[in-house]
Amino acid sequence: MNVDIDHAALSGALRRDSVKKNVAAIHVSGKLSLLQRKLSNVLLLNAYDELTTRQSHAIDAKTLCLMIGYNSNDIQTLKAALRSLAETVAEWDMLDKNGKQEWGVSSLLSFAKLSGGVCEYAYSPALAEKLFDPKIFALINLNIQRRFTSGHGLALYENCFRFVRTRSTGWWEIELFRRLMGVADSTYYESFKQLNAKIIKPAVLEVNKTSNISLTPEFRKQGRRVSHIRFLIKENPQLAMFDIDDNAGSRSSETYQRLVGQGVSDRLARSWIAEHGEEYVAEKLEYVAAKDKAGVIKGSTAQYLGAAIRDDYSTPKPPEPSAEALKAAEQRRLTAEANARVEAEKDAVRMAQKRSRASRLARVLAHVATRSPTQRDADKHLFSALLKNDLDRSDFARFGWESALNSSAIFIFWEGLDPGIFEAVEGIS
Repeated sequence: MNVDIDHAALSGALRRDSVKKNVAAIHVSGKLSLLQRKLSNVLLLNAYDELTTRQSHAIDAKTLCLMIGYNSNDIQTLKAALRSLAETVAEWDMLDKNGKQEWGVSSLLSFAKLSGGVCEYAYSPALAEKLFDPKIFALINLNIQRRFTSGHGLALYENCFRFVRTRSTGWWEIELFRRLMGVADSTYYESFKQLNAKIIKPAVLEVNKTSNISLTPEFRKQGRRVSHIRFLIKENPQLAMFDIDDNAGSRSSETYQRLVGQGVSDRLARSWIAEHGEEYVAEKLEYVAAKDKAGVIKGSTAQYLGAAIRDDYSTPKPPEPSAEALKAAEQRRLTAEANARVEAEKDAVRMAQKRSRASRLARVLAHVATRSPTQRDADKHLFSALLKNDLDRSDFARFGWESALNSSAIFIFWEGLDPGIFEAVEGIS
């Protein structure tokens, strides 16, 4: 269950909306469930500032449940999630601080305990060092992660978000991708068809719907087998409201994004919005855009925009329309409405005629079905002899009594053979 968080009730690191998460840690968390993955991120956020200076960390259990969107009093579920983190093995293979390749393994939590409404936990020193390493990290947004409803979706988001600047994850072997998604041990997902249907497509759909990035998967084959996958990444403009740093505020607005796009600095853009209000600044953006399109601006668009905001440039309001203009506009509106009614009536007539022809054809086909084969052949020969040109005869030879080209002649023919055949059909033309 998702709940809103009162940030004023949080303190310290918990008031942030994002957590720096080491790439190695992201890669090893694939087997975690959605609840466990969210729990892992919140615990890391809570401990981050003191990861390497304190041996253990603590957080109020109710606050912890609140931040992962789980407000149940079922303490057993929280215990099970903590137990899973302690039992899950993290593995990293990366360069150490001296530039040498380092491989390591550790449990995600070295211990966790609940006592007096407080959750106390710790990381192994080696893993804490890797989690704290600021050189290689992905920014995991907790406002976004609370919106995910599947572990696979959140896992895909975490593994792709760190590549947002390069716009692509690069090619991953399918085996590696299955490991990142936590399904490497499942024989069911050895089939790419099942992997694509049950993991890739749903996860991509959730990331695109839920997060601040949009993913497009691409595949590479070896022979007939899909051997590699990569994801093209772009920012999701529909979800720009998500904060992506500690001071997001006005950065989440469309107006801010447009200012930055015009070459305005981050600090100045936020200052203008704070001083003048978003509506006023947005109005000036529209004004400058129109002037730029007209070729009026010769120098820097950002400088012109600054002058427009400072000196309140505005487009002159158009003059009020005259009484004659208003009368003419009203007449055009009435004429358009009358024409629309005429067209609607014509459409209704056409639909009635179409239904009538369908009813007549059904009568003809039903009547034909009651006649003997000899009679049917005779009927066709007789009708065909009445047709006056090759086009009509060709269409009848191809479609028989269902010939649309000859429908009117067909109905007249059968009315002559069997008077009253269409008596119950109304609205016929």
